[in-house]
Amino acid sequence: MRIGILGSGNVGGALGKRWAGAGHAVAFASREPGSAAMAELVAAAGPNARATTAAEAVAASEVILVATPWPATKGVVESLAWEGKVLIDATNPLLPKLAGLEYANSTSGAEQVAGWAVGAKVVKAFNTVGYNVMENPDFGGQPATLFYCGDDAAAKATVRELAIAVGFAVEDAGPLKQARLLEPFALLWISLAMVQGYGRDIGFSLLRR
Repeated sequence: MRIGILGSGNVGGALGKRWAGAGHAVAFASREPGSAAMAELVAAAGPNARATTAAEAVAASEVILVATPWPATKGVVESLAWEGKVLIDATNPLLPKLAGLEYANSTSGAEQVAGWAVGAKVVKAFNTVGYNVMENPDFGGQPATLFYCGDDAAAKATVRELAIAVGFAVEDAGPLKQARLLEPFALLWISLAMVQGYGRDIGFSLLRR
């Protein structure tokens, strides 16, 4: 699969390296694709990875991960051509100092992204755990659960496959408006890990009986 990464920081870097290692063709997008930082990231990701511009990464890819800082997301997404692409929204619309979410209850960041990315098939995923868990979702033989949601069944199946490929147990949370619940759920992980002293090596698991 051809995967573009918008936002090559912790989350984009972690998932891009995992997917490249699994054999997917990964294009990391950057304003400066020739920079030393991008060269280091591509080298760490291996021979299936390369650095390029955002426009070229989207044009050349079937699936695009959006892992940009929230304040930059609207400008980046609106500037690109999305028709027919699967867009994985891994962002969270966090207010400064973890004071809450910019959108809550009546809409979500993911629904905003869907409005900006005209023609894209948007799936909310990879927003409810930290990048270190993406690097290794295994907790003593029990995989962390990754929830995802979206309105396009085929797009969700693609994202499900990519999440399983990096080791997650996966659960379909429903249509895209369920991001109104997944984004506050992400804030719970962040507050537990970063404020309440649990540390970053935590994850959630869905239990059944």
